This record gives sequence, C-alpha cells and structure tokens, in this order.
Amino acid sequence: MRQTKSPFVISTIIFILLLTASFCKSRKETAIVINESKQETFMNPPVIIYKTKKDYFYNVPVGLSVDKKSVISYPDKVDIYHGGILATPTLLANGYLLDNRGIDKNSAFTKYSYEKYSKLSSTPAAETMFSQIIDFEPFLEMYSCNCQRDTAKLNRMIREGLEGKCKKIE
Repeated sequence: MRQTKSPFVISTIIFILLLTASFCKSRKETAIVINESKQETFMNPPVIIYKTKKDYFYNVPVGLSVDKKSVISYPDKVDIYHGGILATPTLLANGYLLDNRGIDKNSAFTKYSYEKYSKLSSTPAAETMFSQIIDFEPFLEMYSCNCQRDTAKLNRMIREGLEGKCKKIE
C-alpha cells in the first residue's frame, strides 16, 4: 500500500524551503511548478568563470579544505558528466573557462583526466585523490557571475571587461 504525504506535511516542507530561500542573497530565480495549485522558486547557481596558470582543461578538479590539507569534495566517477558528456569546462573568450563541474577558489586539479577517471573501476578514496593533485593554487582569476549560462553573453562580458559585471573571487 502506497502512503501519501498529508497536505500539512507538504505545506510545512514548502514553508521551510521558502523561509530558507528568503535568507539567501537575491539572484535570478526560476519558477518551478510543483503542482498546479502551488509554485516554488529556487535560485540559479552562480556561473563561475576562471583562468588557470597552466592548461588543466582535461583534469578532474577536487574541492580542498580552506587550509588545503585535505580533500573535502570530489566527484564520483559517474558524476563527471554534464548533459551526457564529460564535464570539461567550456572555452570562452580571452582564455577564460566556464565551469561545468562545480569548482571554487579552494579547488585543485588532479592528474586524472576526465576520460581516464570515467573508466576507473571505482571512485578513488579522498586520500588517493589528494595524492593525485598536481596544483594546489591553479587559478589566475575567478569570477562569480549572476547571469544565465549563455556563452555568447559571457564572451561579450569578457571582451567588455568583467569588473562591475561579475564578482571577483579572491
């Protein structure tokens, strides 16, 4: 027998989600229809564009702790796809890259290429991922942009100058 959630439980969940969203900074929002009588809004994640010191285009990134002494996040081998293809970054104007993996200023790149990583028999342990890091400080520049993932618009913004259009991540 299948159980259904009561209207009170559904209303409570929606209220908590709305309350949580109200404490976040305002960004572009997308309306998602949960059912025909209710509507919920969720914020789009920021668009991250960056430049690296060397060419790490095909290297799998990991998330490091603030002190960069441990790996705190990394993808499962099946999670390195974006839209059914390997989640390498998208090449933009002037050597910038559009993140498709979920990096931040504490990210580092590993020896693993996306192709090799996707063919591993299992996802490595965090300690193994840490031992495979090839650059703990790979970024020249990184920006968080509050816009859609539109490469033409991003390229135009890059050519015109990112200052004032995107937040520089230090």
